[in-house]
Amino acid sequence: IISTLYAKKAGELWTRPEIIELKQIIAKSGLTLMGIESVNVHESIKAGTHERDRYIENYIKTLSALGEEGIRLVVYNFMPVFDWIRFLLSKPREDGTTVLAYDDEGIRNLGPEKLFEWLQSQANGFRLPGWEPERLSRVHELISFYRTCTEETLFSNLAYFLNAVIPTCEKYDIKLALHPDDPPWNMFGIPRIVTNLENLKRIIALNKSPSNGLTICTGSLGVHPENNVITIIEALHSRIHFVHVRNLRIISPGKFEETSHLSCDGDLDIYTILKTLYDYGYDGCMRPDHGRAIWGELSMPGYGLYDQALGSAYMYGLWEAISKSNPRKHN
Repeated sequence: IISTLYAKKAGELWTRPEIIELKQIIAKSGLTLMGIESVNVHESIKAGTHERDRYIENYIKTLSALGEEGIRLVVYNFMPVFDWIRFLLSKPREDGTTVLAYDDEGIRNLGPEKLFEWLQSQANGFRLPGWEPERLSRVHELISFYRTCTEETLFSNLAYFLNAVIPTCEKYDIKLALHPDDPPWNMFGIPRIVTNLENLKRIIALNKSPSNGLTICTGSLGVHPENNVITIIEALHSRIHFVHVRNLRIISPGKFEETSHLSCDGDLDIYTILKTLYDYGYDGCMRPDHGRAIWGELSMPGYGLYDQALGSAYMYGLWEAISKSNPRKHN
């Protein structure tokens, strides 16, 4: 299973006792903690402020604590200010379910400050990951700062972070898996860099260590019509350390909605995506990502238990069919 310490704020130090407790809770259910999603990166690191070294030191100590407890996968993102962005968290579909939906025009009409309140009002009482209320207190300051940043600034700050933490990752054989920006384009005049094949190649080149790797999120990358998820997998397969399987339907430029995980329900060919991963020898962690709210379940938007379970069963079925029809040859 993949999990995290949900109460931790970006930049806070994780201790071994806290990690041990998380492992024990998971073990009581007969499961094993395989990785952490996520250890969030503090804005000072992304922005490259004078405080970043203090937060990088906390990150290094956190990685050491995770490594001592046998954790070998850590997911993170490098999205400035905002995490994932949607407009509607419960858009009705023809089948009676609801899904997350993005509308660029609607989001820009709201503006960044009202977007926080708008999303929280749709959260069914849940605390949305990436949209914690404490972020709102600095939103004006952060937006003003990042609007003076360029993509080159973000690349430089990411390189600084990677070069600082990778030695600890190598010591413990930890694989960092950078999650793509969601969606993969600039927001409110703020640049985003984890967006396409060219930029992903550049990120891998920032540090040659195998510990510097990626999360392939099919939905985050797949919403941009110029991104071919299969081509990205083919080009970067050796640095893919984690996979999110999500499907969606693009309605028009800047407007999309999520769907079930089935290939026939969205614009992404999930079968071919999984087969490409299999053909290139992928044997890492993978999970269904997002999904519908179905059967009247009141859940955190995007993370309903029922459709996550259906997505898992679908992925298991595809993987079994692919692997049995084309067994890998082992030396």
